[in-house]
Amino acid sequence: MTASYVVLAALLFSAATARAQSCQTSGDLDAAARTAITAAAQRYFDMAAKGDAATLRQNAIPSLASDFSGIETTIKDHQPELSGAQAAVKSSFLLEADGTAPIPSAEFYCGVFGKDGQTPGSAEFVLNNLPPGKYAVVLLEAKSPKARSSFSVILQQAGTDWKLGGLYLKPGQIAGHDGDWFVARAREYKAKGQLHNAWFFYLQARNMISPLPFMDTLANDKLIEESQSTQPADLPADGKTADLAAGTGTYKITAVFPEAVGDDLDLIVKYQAADVSNTNQAYQSNVAVMKALVTKYPEVREAFAAVVARAVDPGGRDYGSLLAMKDIK
Repeated sequence: MTASYVVLAALLFSAATARAQSCQTSGDLDAAARTAITAAAQRYFDMAAKGDAATLRQNAIPSLASDFSGIETTIKDHQPELSGAQAAVKSSFLLEADGTAPIPSAEFYCGVFGKDGQTPGSAEFVLNNLPPGKYAVVLLEAKSPKARSSFSVILQQAGTDWKLGGLYLKPGQIAGHDGDWFVARAREYKAKGQLHNAWFFYLQARNMISPLPFMDTLANDKLIEESQSTQPADLPADGKTADLAAGTGTYKITAVFPEAVGDDLDLIVKYQAADVSNTNQAYQSNVAVMKALVTKYPEVREAFAAVVARAVDPGGRDYGSLLAMKDIK
């Protein structure tokens, strides 16, 4: 799992037009506000590190507490990294949304922006359908003898308390490598003309560099700009599918992306299927898709340990199969 997170139930994230919102960085806050926010984040980290999902739930906003299974799974899955870990606050932000109704589109610009946009200390948060209120984003770095992780919490102010509104956890390394390693490999693949491999490794690097999917920083913006020239036109993007011919049929591919599975980096391919209830038939289709994908993009044999195909029916049910790269012939 490359990232685990649970977000405010009412929130969806995308680019938007700013309205009635403001942001303060840690340096902008008075000591009392800064201490209250970071203390709450540290307290919730300590609960997670102890595996105390029950107390975390008691301190969550109602919409999150009503469906807490995602956070419980996140904490359980990452106990080896969290157990015995110590956390240090890297940065914190106070987001304030005015009004009396949810804001359809909200952009928060935090810190100092230059003529070319982001600076080393700035950040941008983009949220849709955000209810009015005060929110805090606190980014922590967790270190234990076994691992280093990015641990981020979203807080919502309720009276004088800061309630848990979301929790994100990303390991510092994927398949034994950090984000800088993936950037270096992406550049190597680009230099060799393997643009599909380059694109997939840039995706992985971008995912690791940004602690939150709705947060942009200077480092993330630079990596997006650098990776644009490698984005293949024959992969699905922006909600559009891509056709993949396999035997006598053609499959509608909806997504292709890298993902760590244990110590391996695998390539995931999702495609549309009419029905996945017949698992034998779904398995055969998965195998056909994996073979066709590797045939079309033979360079991926060099970069990935396995391919995982997931057939997804119109109702969202899916059926997945994995084949080691050496077994795809």
